[in-house]
Amino acid sequence: MINIKEDEHLHVLNHSCAHLLAQAVKHLYPQARFWVGPVITDGFYYDMDLGDEVLHEEDLERIEKEMKKIAKDGKRIVRHEISKQEALQMFQDDPYKLDLISHMDEQETVISCYTQGDFTDLCRGPHVDSVKLLKHFKLLKVSGAYWKGDANNKMLQRVYGICFDTDQQLQDYLNMLEEAKKRDHKKLGRELNLFMMSEYGPGFPFFLPDGMILRNQLENYWYEEHTREGYQFIKTPIMLSKELWELSGHWDNYKENMYTTTIDDREFAIKPMNCPGGMLVYKNSLHSYKDLPLRIGELGQVHRHEASGALNGLFRVRTFTQDDAHIFMRPDQIESEVVRLIHFIDRVYSVFGLTYEIELSTRPLQKYIGSIEIWDQSEKALQEACRAAGKECKINPGDGAFYGPKLDFHLTDSLGRVWQCGTIQLDMNLPERFDLTYVDADGSKKRPIMLHRVIFGSIERFIGILIEHYAGAFPMWLAPTQAVIIPVHHQRHQEYAHQLQQMLSEHHIRVKVDDRNEKLGYQVREAQTHKIPMQIVVGDGEQADQTVTVRRYGKKDSVTMSKEELLASMLHEIEKKGY
Repeated sequence: MINIKEDEHLHVLNHSCAHLLAQAVKHLYPQARFWVGPVITDGFYYDMDLGDEVLHEEDLERIEKEMKKIAKDGKRIVRHEISKQEALQMFQDDPYKLDLISHMDEQETVISCYTQGDFTDLCRGPHVDSVKLLKHFKLLKVSGAYWKGDANNKMLQRVYGICFDTDQQLQDYLNMLEEAKKRDHKKLGRELNLFMMSEYGPGFPFFLPDGMILRNQLENYWYEEHTREGYQFIKTPIMLSKELWELSGHWDNYKENMYTTTIDDREFAIKPMNCPGGMLVYKNSLHSYKDLPLRIGELGQVHRHEASGALNGLFRVRTFTQDDAHIFMRPDQIESEVVRLIHFIDRVYSVFGLTYEIELSTRPLQKYIGSIEIWDQSEKALQEACRAAGKECKINPGDGAFYGPKLDFHLTDSLGRVWQCGTIQLDMNLPERFDLTYVDADGSKKRPIMLHRVIFGSIERFIGILIEHYAGAFPMWLAPTQAVIIPVHHQRHQEYAHQLQQMLSEHHIRVKVDDRNEKLGYQVREAQTHKIPMQIVVGDGEQADQTVTVRRYGKKDSVTMSKEELLASMLHEIEKKGY
């Protein structure tokens, strides 16, 4: 899937289309005032104030019609450079533009604006030469957005859209959106009885029995793979005192997102991150240079107060489980440990058929801790580790955390959509704050290097991604129900069906018998609707020969085999985690 924001040509095309949208809205709603209209990963949007008018989805078609009319007229898009004073005069009746101008850098003595026909807007540009190049666009949705993202400000209306060079590109994108709607994890989560939400706990998901099977399979796989990689496991308290969060820096920098309470006249907070608890575990023992690297894993549940408007199924929740690990090591172990981590992450993602790209975020220009020399060494170590692992990494300058550089893993799913999940973060802050040490070979105390890392990111969000990636049709090892046995005659073949169920269940295969008095075709279709990987049909012939007739999800053909062959093939598929 194309990242509009990063494609230079499509970036210009979509930003120009945002101005076309604003011009059309101004024609239809003369009272309209505009805030900003940036390009985003999947198109553009424009925030606008229409006074008492409220836009609905059905209004977008009318706006599109006006946009096409303007584009057909073919006016050139002309750049002008004016002084700040001239800009203030030009937009004197527009409080939103006046605010933008007033907050511009004092060194910006020249301000650029762009004119197309009867519409002029502030903008740094660049733009396409003419509106006639803006033919293949679609307005996608309208929503509310607080001015400057502040809930204390006025609610503006945000219109989203996208623009391409050709109609085929646009249609391909719209088809992908339709497919994405069918795969919506909130919709499939309800249909497949995986999870639910309740008004009694907005942002706090409830996992249902089938969802818990899926979740447990993921967590069991996580523990198995981490055990292979030499990790030890801990569980830290979900609530800890204010003093700890002050020491970690969260109380000063993150308190507004934390849930707090008072116990025995002391302030406590539910943890928004697992890291401080991991620091206390490290400090609980003395460590030698021989102990390192020390790999400590925790599936830790955290809580963060997200804005209600941002909540979105399993993708944005107020409680989630991070597949955290904290790795403590000597400076000479950074590269080898990161190389090992990259190979580990690669192995995990390949099981799910997820490809990825790696991005290295470097030192921020301001608000960072540690010396530039240490930052340079750390960034070089991460970059060289990528090369040593046979991976390329894209540089994302200035976007590192204040405490250190990081590698982010951007996954691509079956629809070409990109998700940021895994991360490896080098931390120069917490080992210092918590006075973490180890005894070196010469008997002196040294500060360990620390890595934070996640692979899934959050169990809940990763489940949401997998639901959409697989469209709810999970590979057999993950599927809540791996097979359903359907007797052709619900009484005559019922005993054989239950014998089969017992045989498979003894090998921990999740199998059910559907012996309802329904037509066979209905039962098979229902199993397909529930996306059960395998339907096993047994009738007179199968019962006499001790065989089964198997149909896979999404397939029309069926295969007859012995029940021993069935067991062997299912166990092999589950073990290899194939799809």
